[in-house]
Order: sequence, then structure tokens, then C-alpha cells
Amino acid sequence: MKNLSKIFIKENSTIKEALNAIDTGGVKIALVLNNDGQLLGTVSDGDIRKSILKKENLSGSIEKIYSKNPIAAKIGCTKEELLNLCHRHRVDQIPIINEKNNVIDLYVLNNFILPKNRSNKVFLMVGGLGKRLRPLTEDMPKPMLHVGGKPILQTIVESFVKNGFTNITMCSGYKSHKIQEFFGDGSQFGADIDYVIENHRMGTAGALTLIKQILDKPFFVMNGDLLTNVNFENMLDFHENENSKATMCVREYDFKVPFGVITLDNKKITLIEEKPVHSFIVNAGIYLLEPECIDLIPDNQFFDMTSLFERVISLDENTAAFPLQEYWLDIGVKSEYDQANAEFHKIF
Repeated sequence: MKNLSKIFIKENSTIKEALNAIDTGGVKIALVLNNDGQLLGTVSDGDIRKSILKKENLSGSIEKIYSKNPIAAKIGCTKEELLNLCHRHRVDQIPIINEKNNVIDLYVLNNFILPKNRSNKVFLMVGGLGKRLRPLTEDMPKPMLHVGGKPILQTIVESFVKNGFTNITMCSGYKSHKIQEFFGDGSQFGADIDYVIENHRMGTAGALTLIKQILDKPFFVMNGDLLTNVNFENMLDFHENENSKATMCVREYDFKVPFGVITLDNKKITLIEEKPVHSFIVNAGIYLLEPECIDLIPDNQFFDMTSLFERVISLDENTAAFPLQEYWLDIGVKSEYDQANAEFHKIF
């Protein structure tokens, strides 16, 4: 790997510094070194996401989250030996070290095995009326509004194609002909696109009952009014590693109370918090489901994805939260639409 220094961090580095190294390096991992450049451990993309779910402070040390028993290989290992190490330990990256335990290279599995297109289906929910964005949506479905000079939906399609997911179904309703006329069969975008038409509102999960294909792999469902640069391949890896029946993308949402909050003991004031900030984990509108989840959705009815997750949970099946650390914006109102246009070229 060129410029290994991008992914080098110290034992006293913060979680945020580790996150920046992972994002900058682009190999889903940061290497923890001591002052002599010797390998102490690794921090993975998954380690960071788990720390976010545990509400670890990003300014806190990586001490509690990094792996102190890294899988490494000595200089001189053959590619076959490195490949076997990856398969045996279920990792995609192997630091190469010399006799003094200094890192001299990084073997990245995907650099030698080019990823093929993944056959997992992608269902994009693009049937909403976009009432809160009127008059912009009076003659145009919300996913077709232009952000950064092209439709929101085009950016979503291109993101999935970039990650190797080209088998896409658009579940459309309101002014669906505008979407079909623009995307056609998807070939000009490197995708294979077909369509399901909702004759009445069916919610974020109900339209899945209109699917006639028999699915045998986990599939994505995503709202068509989102802008994000999340790595969908990472999300699929997370879903499979967690052995999840249904995985939901989540993100942290902070709400600032605009008043001083009073704590009372009977009539006595015991505490005053001036405009406190409360943090919540919220649904980000991107999901990965196992095929059997479709059987839990009632036919031809309005049914939201949150209700589907409640059914999966009630059956004591495993569900997982995939924390978003990447850019994400739900374009629901005019101010968010303006924000998306202002930020687009900085992010994408």
C-alpha cells in the first residue's frame, strides 16, 4: 500500500483521530504503533461503529476499543499464505512486519481479488408525494429533484453501483413515469433497473409484497430522498457478521431543549439545566433484510419498516443497528433541500 503513514496512529490517539485515519486511508483499518514504529494493534471500521453505539466520546482514547492482538505476517510471506491468513481469521487486511515488528506494508485482500458485482437486490422506495416540498414537487417526484446538478435518485443509484450493487428495483407511485423515462432499464448508469408501481400508498415496507422474484440473499431497502456516502459493502459485511435477520442504519441525533430544564423534588427545585442537549439514536432509512422478512409483511396494505422490525423483534430474531459515521441528509423540507445543494460538491 502506498503512503502507509495515512493509517498510522498512536496508542494515545482519540477515536476521532482513528476515524479520520480510516476514512483517509480507505482500507477500513488504522494501525496502532508505538513511538518506535512497532505494531501494537489495529482499529477497524467495525470497532469505531460499535464504540459509537456504546456512546463512547469521540474525543476519548482508543485504548478501550482497539485490538491488541493483531493478525500480522512476517516479511517474505507469499500471496497464498497471506490469502490463507485472511480466510482463516476472517479479515481483509494483514499488516506486514519485519523482524523488529515495524510495519513495512499492508496486504489488502480486495487489492488482489477485484470485487465482482454483488447480486444482492436493492429496493429504492421512491413513491412518496413529497408534500412538504411543494411547490417543487407539484410536477416532479421528490427523488427526481436536482441536487448538485442531477436527481437525488441518480446519486443514490450511482452510489450503489460504485459499491458493486447493480440489481435495482424502484418502488414508485407518484408521477412514476418521470422516474421510468429518466432511468429506463438502468444500462446507461451501469445498473439493471426494473419497477414496481404502487397503486395506493403502501409505506416503506408494504411495496415489498409486490415483488414477484424469489430472493435468496440479503437485500437493501432505502428511502429515495436520502443523500449519503455510506459504504454499502461495509453494511452488508456488518449484517452478515452479526448474523442479523434485519439490519437498520442508525445515526445519532442531538436535540437541544430551548429552555432551562428544572428538576423538582415535590415543590423544591433541585437542579436547573440551561438548554440541555439530549442525544438519541434514530432510524436513517437504510435497511438490509433477509428474504424471509417479506413473509412478515401483510399483503396489499400500508406497512412501515418500523412495524416490520417490531415483528422481527417479537419473534426473537436477531436485529442489528449499523451506525452511520458518514455523511447523511434526509431531504424532507425546503431548508434541507437548500442544505443538500450547498453541501453536495464538498461531499460527493
